Amino acid sequence: MSEYVLSCCSTADLSKEHLAKRNINYICFHCMIDGVSYKDDLGESLDINEFYQKMKDGADTKTSQINAEEFIEYFTPFLDAGQDILHVTLSSGISGVYNSAMLAKEELSEKYPDRKILVVDSLAASSGYGLLMDKLADLRDKGMAIEDLAAWTEKNRLRLHHWFFSTDLTFFVKGGRISKTSGFIGGVLNICPLMNVSNEGKLIPREKIRTKKKVIAAIEGKMQEFADDGTSYDGKCFISMSACPEDARAVADLVEEHFPKLNGKVEIFNIGTTIGSHTGPGTVALFFWGKERDN
Repeated sequence: MSEYVLSCCSTADLSKEHLAKRNINYICFHCMIDGVSYKDDLGESLDINEFYQKMKDGADTKTSQINAEEFIEYFTPFLDAGQDILHVTLSSGISGVYNSAMLAKEELSEKYPDRKILVVDSLAASSGYGLLMDKLADLRDKGMAIEDLAAWTEKNRLRLHHWFFSTDLTFFVKGGRISKTSGFIGGVLNICPLMNVSNEGKLIPREKIRTKKKVIAAIEGKMQEFADDGTSYDGKCFISMSACPEDARAVADLVEEHFPKLNGKVEIFNIGTTIGSHTGPGTVALFFWGKERDN
């Protein structure tokens, strides 16, 4: 057993099986659909396809982050068992959950002065955050100490690239990320915006691309442009998607074709209910390691 716990939020959008295999613990965000509350627990409380169908049918969705009290309840059993904790949070650029985790840390550090509780802001989201956690599990398994792993995370987190596109702008407009006028024009002109996560961990629209076929080619082109060693990239690649498996598979096929040294096949995960409440169905996101990102 590891001397310390490696932990994240459910918004890393990996499967329960993947997290269990990598010995990564997680704490769940919350989602409310038409007034009914669910945990964002990787499809256990609510089937992810049913969730997106509810959105398509017009359901009202809201999300809430993990509060300090929940973190205290989550961290305490690990501390009672004599384990230290490294918890990496969802990006502070899109959520206040980092502050909640830090409040819990401050309170618990007084009660458990001999234990280490380290909290790091991932500046990442969805399965990009998941790809970061997967790498941290590799380094932990190779024997990296908890303080060194936290420092490595802070030093390397901006090398994790996130590129997104959506074929349905409805929920980006609803969430205020795209104006109603832009959303209407985008729908008429069949525009699929290409977005990424900035060095501040915020989701930023970058390009307006017409047609799904062109945006699929463009997102894979971003990987050729920014990945470590270009098409000689030999790291892992993750994709997350919201109820559009054919589009995700089309991106994965292009990546596997153009990156022959890839570490295994592209792994495709579902965008969970927290992130998905803001993107809606029709979003594909591509994640890989590369040059340090900036604005």
